[in-house]
Amino acid sequence: MHVDLSHPIETGMQTYPDDPPVVVQPHATHEEHGASVAALECGSHTGTHVDAPAHIDPDGNTLAAYSLERFAFDAVRIDCRDLEAREPIPASRIPDVDADLVACWTGWDTHWGSERYLEHPYLSPTAAEACVERGLDVAVDTLNPDPTPTATASAAEPDGFVAHHTLLGNGRLILENLTNLEAVGDRFELRAYPLALDGDGAPVRAVGVTDE
Repeated sequence: MHVDLSHPIETGMQTYPDDPPVVVQPHATHEEHGASVAALECGSHTGTHVDAPAHIDPDGNTLAAYSLERFAFDAVRIDCRDLEAREPIPASRIPDVDADLVACWTGWDTHWGSERYLEHPYLSPTAAEACVERGLDVAVDTLNPDPTPTATASAAEPDGFVAHHTLLGNGRLILENLTNLEAVGDRFELRAYPLALDGDGAPVRAVGVTDE
């Protein structure tokens, strides 16, 4: 079974604060031009997307450095739905298993498109370190594996992009804004091929493949 884990790309969709707005509009129409063509304007981190190390490191790898095989993952899903807003995912949640990627299932995708979505749980610095130690890439159903800055942020939260630097700086990939993780099991194949865009990140069509 194939499960779509991606948010659709559409005009006005939610983005990281101050990222480019998303606009999808007609460029050519059947009535005027005999064919339909849409114009798409968006940032490289639009919707469900993958981060490359170049996102936070000027000398980091861009997406072109990776083979297609690198974007197909043996994934383990961890249940983090008990965590509250702006609560860290502890290192104890990161499994020591033979897998490629840990998918953090917070259920926060139910808040997609709202201000509440910015108040998501986040990966603690020690959890990010545990992912590196165990060779795991990371996927989240939130806007960010780090806390997203808002007026409700506390002084106790990590400042900046600690998880990004820990993960991307050690060759781990990050997938953000997944959805529908409840429809896959605790072990599944995640396929998340980016657009053929050599840059710091790109939208993906994330698909979970299960035996059911």
